[in-house]
Amino acid sequence: MDSPDPITLSRRDVLIAGTATAAVATLPLEAAAQAAAPMPAPGSVPSASVTLEVNGKAHTISLDTRTSLLDTLREHLHLTGTKKGCDHGQCGACTVLLDGVRINSCLTLAVMHSGAKVTTIEGLGTPRNLHPMQAAFVKHDGYQCGYCTPGQICSAVGALDEMRRGVPSHVSADLNARPLLSAEELRERMSGNICRCGAYSNIVDAITEVGGLRT
Repeated sequence: MDSPDPITLSRRDVLIAGTATAAVATLPLEAAAQAAAPMPAPGSVPSASVTLEVNGKAHTISLDTRTSLLDTLREHLHLTGTKKGCDHGQCGACTVLLDGVRINSCLTLAVMHSGAKVTTIEGLGTPRNLHPMQAAFVKHDGYQCGYCTPGQICSAVGALDEMRRGVPSHVSADLNARPLLSAEELRERMSGNICRCGAYSNIVDAITEVGGLRT
């Protein structure tokens, strides 16, 4: 009696068989996951409760989970000093301080920062009690149209804090030494904030004064 022909499988056949087996094995798991997480109703908006401490005051609000921090500040808390420029993180008009660190608020979701402390231009100073950086911008005419100014000032405050903490930049000569408060360093650190009016030299003068090099 003739022996049966040996089964021959190509590498392609083995890959196809393995993929099919893996897919069949995961079907029960996927079905269980879908049963445990009910589908949202058509037209419903995914929302979450978010608590933020903004300019020293706590706010708890229900937000669409897709809401940016920028839109939360402007549209929900009505703090319109923070500007929406490019809405792509390229112009810096939306810069705020998040737990003391400058950030483009258009590029992050509010739900990612529940419990955080946010400082906007409204929280830095008041017309009767200006923050030193605000006063320096006025003194050195560090603005023209003023649209980018809130972001410029928040970014400048954050940049000076970085330098005081010894955080180097791309142009720092020694990564282990405290950065020098030079025009080159300031231009590098403020390069993410665009001023279409071209008041850059005045902005550098204002930051330099606050940094302690000029009176």
